[in-house]
Amino acid sequence: MTTQTPSKTTKAPAVGFISLGCPKALVDSERILTQLRTEGYQVVPSYEGADLVIVNTCGFIDDAKAESLQTIGEALEANGKVLVTGCMGAKPSEISEIHPKVLGITGPAAYEAVMGQVHEHLPYKAAHDPKIDLVPPQGVKLTPKHYAYLKISEGCNHSCSFCIIPSMRGKLVSRPAPSVLDEAERLVNSGVKELLVVSQDTSAYGIDTKYALNLWQGRPVKTRFQDLCEALGHFDAWVRLHYVYPYPHVKDVIPLMAEGKILPYLDIPFQHASHSVLKLMKRPAHAENTIKRIKEWREICPDLTIRSTFIVGFPGETDDDFEMLLDYLDEAQIDRAGCFKYSPVEGADANHLEGHVPEEVKEERYARFMERQQQVSYNRLQRKVNTVQDVILDGQTEAEDGSLIWVARTKGDAPEIDGNMFIDIDGNPLSSKDWRPGQIVQAKVVEADEYDLFGVPV
Repeated sequence: MTTQTPSKTTKAPAVGFISLGCPKALVDSERILTQLRTEGYQVVPSYEGADLVIVNTCGFIDDAKAESLQTIGEALEANGKVLVTGCMGAKPSEISEIHPKVLGITGPAAYEAVMGQVHEHLPYKAAHDPKIDLVPPQGVKLTPKHYAYLKISEGCNHSCSFCIIPSMRGKLVSRPAPSVLDEAERLVNSGVKELLVVSQDTSAYGIDTKYALNLWQGRPVKTRFQDLCEALGHFDAWVRLHYVYPYPHVKDVIPLMAEGKILPYLDIPFQHASHSVLKLMKRPAHAENTIKRIKEWREICPDLTIRSTFIVGFPGETDDDFEMLLDYLDEAQIDRAGCFKYSPVEGADANHLEGHVPEEVKEERYARFMERQQQVSYNRLQRKVNTVQDVILDGQTEAEDGSLIWVARTKGDAPEIDGNMFIDIDGNPLSSKDWRPGQIVQAKVVEADEYDLFGVPV
C-alpha cells in the first residue's frame, strides 16, 4: 500500500491546538505553539478552521486519561487530522487502540518530534517573513499577559508509589541557570509581572548537574535552587515557587521571602501525615519533620503562605491514619490545602498494595478533610481583615447588583488554584480609575470567608 505525500502549499496552514493537564504541560504547549508561529504556521481556535489539530494530553490519573481520549475523539470527528503529544503519549498503545486514525503520537516535552510530524503531515515551505509574522521575544503564551509559568527542569528522581510521572517524563533534567534567567528576563521585559516557577521537583533543581557553575551576563551563577531564587529575586516581578519538596535546604530561601525578594509562598505537596501511609507512598518525609520545618520557616518569615495537596483513602490508610492527618491540619495550619480521593493509575506501584479503601469511606474522609481545612483556612484569612495588602489585578467582573468589581490576588494566592480578593470600587472611582490587569496596587481587606478576601481600594 502506498501513501500519498501531502501537497505543499503557499498559504500558511492553520493548526488547531488543545492543551490539557497541569502548568508544566501548558509550558510544553507554549513551546510548540511558539515554534509553529516561528515557522509561519497559523494557530486557530477551532477544529473546523484547522488543517491539522494537535492535542497535548494529560495522563496523570484515570480521569485525566479519559478526558484526553474524549478530546482526541472529538478532534478526529470534527477534523480528521490529529496529532497527539504529551504525557499520555508515553504509552502510545493506550491511544492507538482506541483511536487508530491519529496521524502520530509523541510523548511529553517532545518538541522536535512534534514539529517533525507537523512537517510530515502539513508541510509548509513558503517564504516566512518574521517582520510580518511576528513572534514575541518571550514566545507564545497561553496565560494572561501579566503572569507566566517558568519551567526550570523536567522529570523527577522520586518513585512515589501513586505516581507514574517519572515513567513518562524520565529522571530529573535541570535547565542551565543562564537559560532559565534569559527566559525570565524576556518575560519580564514583555510585561510579565508574576513568574510562576514550576517543575516536577523545584527544590531538587540542579542536583543532576552537581550544581554546575555558569556565567550569566558576566556573573557566575550556580544551577542550584537557592542561587536561582536569589537571581530571580532581582527581576522587577513577583516570583512564586510551586512544587517544592520539603528538603532541609528549602530553609535557605525563606530569608529571601522575608526580605521581599521572592514571594512568601510555598507550594509543597505533603500528601499525608501518617508515617505508615507516607512509607506506603514511598514519600521519605516524616510529618513531625515537616511540622518542625514549617515552624522554623514561619519564625523567619511570619507572612509565609503554605499551600499543599493531600491524598485520602490511600491503600492501607486506617481510621487512625486519617485522624492523624486531621490533627496535622490543625497543627501545621496549612493556609491552602487541596484534597484528592485516591484513585488507581495504570502502571503505579500503589495498585498492588493491600487494604484498598472502599469508595464510600473515601468520600466520607474527603468531606471531613475539607470541613476541617475550611475552618483552618477561614481562621488564617481572618488574620488579614483590616490589613492593607499588595495585590495583583487579574481583571474585572460584574457583581450581583450589576456593579463592577476587580478580581485580584494577594502575595499568598496563586492564579487558578488559590483564592481571590474581590475589590469593591463603588464609591472609590478616583483611586481605581487608572487600574489595569497586571498592575500591583494596594487594597484594604474588609472581610474574609473560607477561601476569598473582600476589600476596597486604599
